[in-house]
Amino acid sequence: MKPRVSVITIGVNDLQKALHFYRDGLGFPTEGIVGEEFDHGAVAFFDLQPGLKLAIWPRKDIAHEAKINIHQPSPTEFTLGHNVHSKTEVDTVMDKAKKAGAVITDPAHETFWGGYAGHFQDPDGHLWEIVWNPDWDEGD
Repeated sequence: MKPRVSVITIGVNDLQKALHFYRDGLGFPTEGIVGEEFDHGAVAFFDLQPGLKLAIWPRKDIAHEAKINIHQPSPTEFTLGHNVHSKTEVDTVMDKAKKAGAVITDPAHETFWGGYAGHFQDPDGHLWEIVWNPDWDEGD
């Protein structure tokens, strides 16, 4: 197995609400919900960067597909990191997320390691970290 990821799929409770948050609130590009003609098939994909997509798919359908039971999710299972070019951009993204309906769990602040970061949860509780790292060059 090559060490790469091509799709990050996150489970959501309400596909329309999640679509609205990511597409209309955060501005992620998408063709909208596809696969509605199939049982357990409705999903939306967002282009993140070349070779990587974010998918939102109802939790119940993920459980059906993977043949597992649905459990209470924990926002500490993983974070989605979004690195930006500046402290100002961290503030801008955090503000945009809040206006889109995110819950700010950790307002943007100077970090102990010299960066600047904040955290928010999307409507389904997924935890995002918005971060500026002075040692990383985040090309477009």
